[in-house]
Amino acid sequence: MFSVKELVESVPLTSLPSNYIFGNTESNRHCLLMEPEETVPIIDFSLLTSHDPHQRSKTITQLGNACLNWGFFMVINHGVAETLRDEMVRETESFFDLRGEEKKQYAGKKLFDPIRCGTSFNANVDKTLLWRDYLKIHVHPHFNAPAKPSGFSKVLQEYCEKTREMANELLRGISESLGLEERYINEKLGVESSESHQLFVANMYPPCPQPELAMGLPPHSDHGLLTILMQNGIQGLQVMHKGKWVLINPLPNSFLVNTGDHMEILTNGKYKSVLHRAVVNNKATRISIGTAHGPPLDTLVSPAKELVADDAGQTYLGITYRNYLELQQSKSLSGKSCLDRLRFSM
Repeated sequence: MFSVKELVESVPLTSLPSNYIFGNTESNRHCLLMEPEETVPIIDFSLLTSHDPHQRSKTITQLGNACLNWGFFMVINHGVAETLRDEMVRETESFFDLRGEEKKQYAGKKLFDPIRCGTSFNANVDKTLLWRDYLKIHVHPHFNAPAKPSGFSKVLQEYCEKTREMANELLRGISESLGLEERYINEKLGVESSESHQLFVANMYPPCPQPELAMGLPPHSDHGLLTILMQNGIQGLQVMHKGKWVLINPLPNSFLVNTGDHMEILTNGKYKSVLHRAVVNNKATRISIGTAHGPPLDTLVSPAKELVADDAGQTYLGITYRNYLELQQSKSLSGKSCLDRLRFSM
């Protein structure tokens, strides 16, 4: 099938097709699930951008602690209109609701095709298919959008501009939390340049007849520096924290932000990318919308010399952002396997 959505709508399903059975996921899904002893960090964006130096400094400290201890946090008071967020979700739902032949024109085979939609992660190499359809759009430095739905392009452009501005501001705060100049990350990696890279990724997880046997996305970390995520109100995101899976229940109108593999490389392992996964349910369709923020594709990302201790040395090899994306897409999605290949042997 071209998509899980088509599979679900084609015939009534009472059991999971064998090529979607992810193994014994019941124990993986539930026995390690926990209520965190500490709450998920919340960053008040309005205080990060405050003209009050005390408030800003306090928020930068909180941001640094969130990156150090969780690799994940919620952002509130971010200034992105709720109406824009709602429109983005509606337009995304409308895209997935297009007829199969209308979406197949975007069934690209190449990683850097401007627009790609499909199913699973890398269906050519995935031994087990994921219960997930996706839409991926390269939206910066060159903006792209599907022709349908008719309102999608306008909403997408505004939404991606807003999240790009948010990412740039968060990266300034993260730079300062590391003891670096405010614009260190953005300038070193060209994140605020006209060639910086932003990828829009929308995921649809339809109701699954046997959710305990399937997986929306397996445990993985993200490429890039930061991923900014929102969802349609249906739970399913789990984050690894202190060896346990934590189900994330975001505050209304908040964004979820996680550090990516290139943040871990840049900080020489101080701020690690976080493992997370998406589980599915048998009642409602979950939609998540993420934007991945990284440097220009041909930028070499390596540990910042200011963060490499003389006695510890450099932990990671440098790699261009483009080559890292190609490496990740050539394999099945599996933990931090791509990042592990760049570690220096101890």
